[in-house]
Amino acid sequence: MTNPLRSRLIGPSVGRLPSRRQFLALLGAGAAGAGALASGVARFSALAVPGADASSHREAPLISQDPVADNTDVYAFRSPDNPSTVTLIANFIPFEFPAGGPNYSKFGDDVLYEIYVDNNGDALPELSYQFTFTSSVQNPSTFLYNTGPIGSLTDPNWNVRQTMTVTMVDGAGKRTPLGSDLPTPPVNIGPKSTPNYDALAAAAVSTLANGVKVFAGQRADPFFVDLGSLFDLLTIRKLPGNAGSGVNALNGYNVHSIVLQVPITQLTANGSAPTDPKDPNAVIGVWSTSSRRSMSVLSTAGKASTASGDWVQISRLGAPLVNEAVIPIGSKDLWNSSRPKDDAQFLKYVLDPEPARLLNALYKIAVPPTPRDDLVAIFLTGIPNATMPPKVTPSEQLRLNVAVPVSATPNRMGVLGGDLQGYPNGRRLNDDVVDIALQALAGAAYPLFHPGFKADPLAGQLGDGVDGPSVLPSGAFPYVASPFQGYDYSAGVAVAPNIAGVVGAPASGIAELGPSSSGSLTGSTGGAYANYQISNPSGSAVKLTLTYSPVRAPLGQQIAIEAYQNGAKLVGATDSNSAGSVSTTITPSSGSAALVKVANYAQGDTIAYTLTRP
Repeated sequence: MTNPLRSRLIGPSVGRLPSRRQFLALLGAGAAGAGALASGVARFSALAVPGADASSHREAPLISQDPVADNTDVYAFRSPDNPSTVTLIANFIPFEFPAGGPNYSKFGDDVLYEIYVDNNGDALPELSYQFTFTSSVQNPSTFLYNTGPIGSLTDPNWNVRQTMTVTMVDGAGKRTPLGSDLPTPPVNIGPKSTPNYDALAAAAVSTLANGVKVFAGQRADPFFVDLGSLFDLLTIRKLPGNAGSGVNALNGYNVHSIVLQVPITQLTANGSAPTDPKDPNAVIGVWSTSSRRSMSVLSTAGKASTASGDWVQISRLGAPLVNEAVIPIGSKDLWNSSRPKDDAQFLKYVLDPEPARLLNALYKIAVPPTPRDDLVAIFLTGIPNATMPPKVTPSEQLRLNVAVPVSATPNRMGVLGGDLQGYPNGRRLNDDVVDIALQALAGAAYPLFHPGFKADPLAGQLGDGVDGPSVLPSGAFPYVASPFQGYDYSAGVAVAPNIAGVVGAPASGIAELGPSSSGSLTGSTGGAYANYQISNPSGSAVKLTLTYSPVRAPLGQQIAIEAYQNGAKLVGATDSNSAGSVSTTITPSSGSAALVKVANYAQGDTIAYTLTRP
């Protein structure tokens, strides 16, 4: 590793969650905040000019035509059940349709996937992990992906398989093989083909030669956003955006995830596991890429193309939404092909972002004046006294302070919600990066750097109305929820996955929710559900209370009430304190039925529950 970090980080109150006011004061205290940020902005003039960064769901013209290489999201967080490690996740292949057979989605055999770590703030990787995949067909004489139920990763019924090779590369270019011919699971086809999918996925978790845990395979897309409204001229369905009513466009779609769980001592500059967030070795930066060979030759004989030449980077992603929402269309492909060290040429788009101007034009929000040095901190340097390394080279990375303890009560708004472990300090699967980004663009964080500025009251209320993923993440590795199944769920339908018939239920197959409904439910990492409906909602508020037993931590965080109507998730509330009960209120629109679900995401844990309503 290279020189240790020397950043000034979060103050002594990290052991407890501060109030929003205390948090703003903490980050804004002293001259270090604005002064360090101004210094970081000034250093852009010394940077080289070619290239820059990031990727997301269909965010650039060229990569939108190459989904198998399209990096949709990157996550980095301290592992909640193993806090001596950090989990790194890179997702690829946007909008995977679960029923897309017989040629289901898979990693590209001709694509190089990489996850990078910068642990000294110089915008160069001190560590990277490379992943390549090899497909094999057991029986080329059938059109079928599988010829019977797949009971194991070596089951002869599984026809189209894929294995993985993992290599570690240090900052000097030294390559260390960590694993080869590692298994990946099949896709989640349906109850007959993959009757115990979670067991197949668990069997595909491998431990590498250096003790790192790895998984690669299909998962439910954890990203959540109302794409339909935001790309319809930045429409917010229910103003100002923090009152729900959004439609999660990713509901029901899968991605392919590469997940690493790495000991913190293997990621920091000096090989330590910092416990003090002020430790100069506590901040790392993370991004991922995909690359293809420079030359591809097509065959006229019905054979696959052949590739040769150097690897050429075609997709890159660190912090979410930068390329998708900040970089203009004429520069998006260049952004995807470039390196963090070359991000200077895109500074003007961060200092004067188009979405902020649109928020002003469409909703009359008094956004801060340019140049937007607050956004430079969020997207390019890290936040002073929190995630900004010393002598930082401004570059777009997902920066994580590995010494901030795992939050006992995660807040989807991350740092803006007073939860110091959340985005933009890394990114967890439930962090609402769309709402956070909208509020930041509107100026919610601007007073941190300019205390005399008063943000528009609407800035802290903006959002897309979608506050969580369609299915909650698992509490254990690989954390990303089990993929949607092709048989019983298709993307775009109005209800959530895994709808099962209930004895005595109406024609819809879903029992009517009465004053009190009870049952038992055995959990699954992909979500096990007891489903109820309100057939003719009146448009009035309905309070729901779920009680269950046995109660034990951290089981409660995986027990939830979820409600849906017309394809939109109305609420998703968990028993975050493991109290044995959770209450929430929904207000379904009159007319169409509302779906209410008791959800158990704790693999193998059985609960007895009672769901009541007035």
